[in-house]
Amino acid sequence: MRIGFTLPQMGALAHFPRDVARFARQAEELGADSLWVGDRLLAPVSPTVGYGGGSTIPAAFHALLDPFALLTIAATATERALLGTNVLNAPWYPPALLARSLTTIDLVSGGRLLPGFGVGWSPEEYAAVGVPMKERGARLDECLDALDVYWSDNPAEYHGAHWTIPATYADLKPVQRPRPPVYLGGYSPAAMRRAARRADGWLPVVRPGSAAGWAFDAAQINVPADEVRRLTAEEGRDPAGLGLILRVYPTEEGTVEQVAEAIAGAERETAVDHAFVDLMEIATDIDQALDIVGRVLELSRGR
Repeated sequence: MRIGFTLPQMGALAHFPRDVARFARQAEELGADSLWVGDRLLAPVSPTVGYGGGSTIPAAFHALLDPFALLTIAATATERALLGTNVLNAPWYPPALLARSLTTIDLVSGGRLLPGFGVGWSPEEYAAVGVPMKERGARLDECLDALDVYWSDNPAEYHGAHWTIPATYADLKPVQRPRPPVYLGGYSPAAMRRAARRADGWLPVVRPGSAAGWAFDAAQINVPADEVRRLTAEEGRDPAGLGLILRVYPTEEGTVEQVAEAIAGAERETAVDHAFVDLMEIATDIDQALDIVGRVLELSRGR
């Protein structure tokens, strides 16, 4: 099982930007296989839609660092760890800008980029970037098409209903050929169908500490993953080739032991062979975050 951790990007950890490189380097030295970022833009004071379908926004989203900058820092501070996004809200970005940033990170890291994309959920964030939220699914599809073109062709050219890349020389390509593996997140029928149709993998989530007496339940992963595989077969693709990377996202009440239980349970009872731990709600400074990294790795690999 590959085990990774989020970079200090959101919440209390975002207040230590000068320690991002130290965290990345020491996490890799402790044995982390991957380092991850998410993609939040705003923490609306009066949200139209709250986080997770609720009515509020977590306090952790009040402090945010840029995902591309953090991945670049991690790329230069590490040698081995994969660099993942779970997820970038691709409809916010013109594909030419997204391709430039992601290609740069893959090149600087020597081919360690692991991009995951989604569509987000916040109307206020879409308003802030000037993109109609109702177009988010179509724009993600076009973005994926445009990235394929940009990463494959030279000159590269793309014309869609929402995005355009005029014919351009594109000499720089990702180290990973023909392109980095693309993962997609989301549990809606449209998101799962999109992953089945065109992704290299899908991104499930478990939430240690989300209920009193929480215990790992493999069905939380296996049931939706089986549905994505079924849809993948319907699309004429081999479901055995669909990867799964698990986000272990503990609540403030979640414990290191529960995190390790989730990782061990996923390895034992599901097809997941790569998981990463979101530290956003369980660490308040860099040293505590690194202590959690070490303890999770020790518990998970010592079983």
